[in-house]
Amino acid sequence: MSTEASARPSTSTAPTARRLWTRARGFVLAAVLILAAAIAMAAVRSTTRHGTLDPRSADPYGSRAVAQLLADRGVSTRVVTTLGAARAATGPDTTLLVAVPDLLTSGQQTRLHEATETSGGRTVLVAAGSPSVEQLAPGVIADPADSVHSTLAPGCTLPEARRAGTADTGGIRYTTTHLDADSCYPSERLATLVRIPAASGGGDTVVLGAPDILYNDRLDKQGNASLALQLLGSRPHLVWYLPSLSDSAATDTGDRKDFLDLLPSGWLWGTLQLFIAAALAAFWRARRFGPLVTERLPVAIRASETTEGRARLYRKANARDRAAAALRSSTRTRLAPLVGIPVTRAHSPEALLPALSAHLSGGGTALHSLLFGPPPGDDAALIALTDQLDALEREVRRS
Repeated sequence: MSTEASARPSTSTAPTARRLWTRARGFVLAAVLILAAAIAMAAVRSTTRHGTLDPRSADPYGSRAVAQLLADRGVSTRVVTTLGAARAATGPDTTLLVAVPDLLTSGQQTRLHEATETSGGRTVLVAAGSPSVEQLAPGVIADPADSVHSTLAPGCTLPEARRAGTADTGGIRYTTTHLDADSCYPSERLATLVRIPAASGGGDTVVLGAPDILYNDRLDKQGNASLALQLLGSRPHLVWYLPSLSDSAATDTGDRKDFLDLLPSGWLWGTLQLFIAAALAAFWRARRFGPLVTERLPVAIRASETTEGRARLYRKANARDRAAAALRSSTRTRLAPLVGIPVTRAHSPEALLPALSAHLSGGGTALHSLLFGPPPGDDAALIALTDQLDALEREVRRS
């Protein structure tokens, strides 16, 4: 007997490693392809943007051409990557260019502004957004909407702008409360280049909305070269400040930027698109619950295996209500012919209960609760219901 039981095939529905891999391999392949595409795009992007705004870089987005032209005119260019070096280099004969001011923390911006405010030199802020322009150039406000045009006309009386003419300034637009400021290269009535004279010392601050006039591959377009040389060559020394994330000054005030603040906006949008694509793929691949579909099986399946399999599915889904409904429906179907009721009316309490009461002389209320009552509250109640239905059917058959 035990040998026969051990020889029977297992009816376990637990997923095997092979089944899990078969189901998940599509998602794994999609994830690998997405990751490979992201790495490839990052590699391409890092290659084309290597040395951005670096006066030592000959890449398309570097600024070596500007530095060489300035050197031909006797202007020396020195690259610094720390706040301390940038502060120490300020002076009346120096132009300080801040390449990416938005990378500076609030504390760094405050300390840099304190050093440049009374230095008597020129400070050039390249594409300064709201986080930095209000600290480094008080009275200047960055507009949330960028310029829709990149090539603009001067539209002001600033000598450097009038001599340069049309240039690729575009980018961030600014408004200012300084009455003596020069607002140039307007886009929809907002300036993309603003010069604010210092209150004392003879210096000034220039806020440039876009870095295009400094790029190697854009320097020969429009009046870009003329404007860049005039803005950066007004003093004999040019200090090119490339903010570095490793600058120890970023931790002096305890306000280091959050990691997400340092990520380019393109990566955030790309990550969001990947999540949306994954959600759509999951929705597309998800298996919807619905009614059972009758299908002719290629082999004969024992009724006990089918019953056991359905019972396990009900138990896994915690579907005691459906299990109880199936048990009661089957019992009513078998009882109806025994008490002289057509099977078509087996599920009508008005037809089935009176006939059962006549055969059993039992209470109609108890029969109604047993055959048409609410679903059981737990597994023990479901088992008790099963036993009561079996007992009822046996009693009807005996009578």
